[in-house]
Amino acid sequence: MKITRLLLIAPLLFAQLGWASGFHSKLELESRFDARHEKDPRYQYKVRWQPQYQFDTSAWSLHGFVSTGEEFASSYNTINAQHTQHIYLRRFFARYESQYGKSEFGVIPTYKGKVASTGLSKDGWITGARQVYSPTKDIKLEFVVGELAHLDSPTIRSPQNLDYVELEVSVDFSEQWSYELGIDHMLDDNFVRGEIRYHPENSETEYAIELLNNLDTQHSKLVLSNSRNLLINNHEIELFAYYSYVNEAFGARAELTEDFVDFGHAFTVELESELIAEWSLSWFSKLKFHQGQSRFQLGLKLTI
Repeated sequence: MKITRLLLIAPLLFAQLGWASGFHSKLELESRFDARHEKDPRYQYKVRWQPQYQFDTSAWSLHGFVSTGEEFASSYNTINAQHTQHIYLRRFFARYESQYGKSEFGVIPTYKGKVASTGLSKDGWITGARQVYSPTKDIKLEFVVGELAHLDSPTIRSPQNLDYVELEVSVDFSEQWSYELGIDHMLDDNFVRGEIRYHPENSETEYAIELLNNLDTQHSKLVLSNSRNLLINNHEIELFAYYSYVNEAFGARAELTEDFVDFGHAFTVELESELIAEWSLSWFSKLKFHQGQSRFQLGLKLTI
């Protein structure tokens, strides 16, 4: 918590030291109503703060990530819950960028760019290092080594074991088609992950198929998704819909992925749209169906 407090007063410290010009941050505040099948509805809130300091005339920068949530893949606190309403420092790392890619060291993000449905949760962290190399604009090679641990206490700790390794290649082989293929070791299991994405020409629509296979249990997670922008009464709404299936014997990683609903078959529809542009205020909604059960969420998001 001491490091968290330090990040919260970082803008004042940088201003006193004359470094304010290089400091930037993004703050997201959310509240939502969450109604689950055969359970009492609940009201939740989320705080996500991402401070960044860019050194003058340098490719080096420092990054932090502070968030609510009690677990690796969770960033919401429940109002009036019995447990303490914590906010944690989840990531703190240095980044070096060049024309050929980037390097990250410290408690780093789980992703190099866009977060895939079968990738690790965007609210999670890895203690270690990442190297992304782009020999051309259409190819990215990624290597990550570190520790994936303390999943029930999401805050910075000293690494004990190097138990996470990832190698991935991303290729845009045309303006419409792209794919990723990766292998990794985590949570004592080995995985192979692949995805193919298709963008129709002159369209913001995207279709994707993702497959994550546990090589040790020989069980998989499958995601079929579609994202597009809808125009209703001259009002733009972002739509993301996906079907997912994951076997109950898949392993612990299933619950750490970005779009995990539950084991078995599930279908989810997500909507998001601007509400008041001048305030950077938007609304969002999710509707999830899972083998006879349903879940509905409706909320507001403010970005500062």
